[in-house]
Amino acid sequence: MRDGYGCQDMVGRLRRVLVRRPDASFAEADPRAWHYAARPRLAAARREHDLFTTILRKSGAEVLEHNAPQPGRADALFVHDPALVTDQGAILLRMGKKLRRGEEESLGAALQGFGVPILGRLTGRATAEGGDLLWLDHDTLAVGRGFRTNTQGLDQIGSLLRPLGVHLVPVALPYFEGPEACLHLMSLISLLDHDLAVIYPRLLPIPFSEELRERGIDRVEVPDAEFPAMGPNVLAMGPRDLVALRGSPVTRRRLRAAGCRVQAYRGEEISLKAEGGPTCLTRPVLRG
Repeated sequence: MRDGYGCQDMVGRLRRVLVRRPDASFAEADPRAWHYAARPRLAAARREHDLFTTILRKSGAEVLEHNAPQPGRADALFVHDPALVTDQGAILLRMGKKLRRGEEESLGAALQGFGVPILGRLTGRATAEGGDLLWLDHDTLAVGRGFRTNTQGLDQIGSLLRPLGVHLVPVALPYFEGPEACLHLMSLISLLDHDLAVIYPRLLPIPFSEELRERGIDRVEVPDAEFPAMGPNVLAMGPRDLVALRGSPVTRRRLRAAGCRVQAYRGEEISLKAEGGPTCLTRPVLRG
């Protein structure tokens, strides 16, 4: 970890985090092209996002703003996906969703402006998205292999992380609703503490479920009715200190019963319409 960046962790205290406020490109998105449930309303989306970032600030995090123009890139507010931040700098990914390509360099420039160097970038036909990358511990990264992250992307990430002493755990993702839908690894699991995760067990691959058990990671299960409301997509601001999307009351009760503090935000525009929960809306830059 360096001063100002270092994030090989999902649950350490969130110190610095990058966000992007919804802009005209988000509000003008064609729902069919972007696989949105409906066209977002910009004013309402901005209110929701402002309240969401207020929660982050009150937790003690420094909130960094990525404001560079991204014309025509509706998903650019989901800043988690174009890059991975390590202790040695950022790896710029290459988006599996073709409409999102080009976000990576813009986000990389924003990170550099905040003092985060570029460690490397994916090239050629490799694709990977941040939603498929889950730190199980400082030296272990689970990588979802699905429609958004391909084998070349997994291999290139492994090559870039190997000098840092990082081991990859590949996780084969299910077909679910096909290539147009967004199913990341983190659609199925979020780490809440070093020994606790929230999961949707019905779609979680069995070998990965066994990996979690072997690591002593207990689970809070999301019921079927709350999976569409992104019940497994939960952001840890610190160990068992969480932000979740409003609308999963059973999951939130189970989280609290597991000793978690849970704050909920209203995300009808920025999350439910656009398939992106609290983890998707944030690119953690420094934890610890």
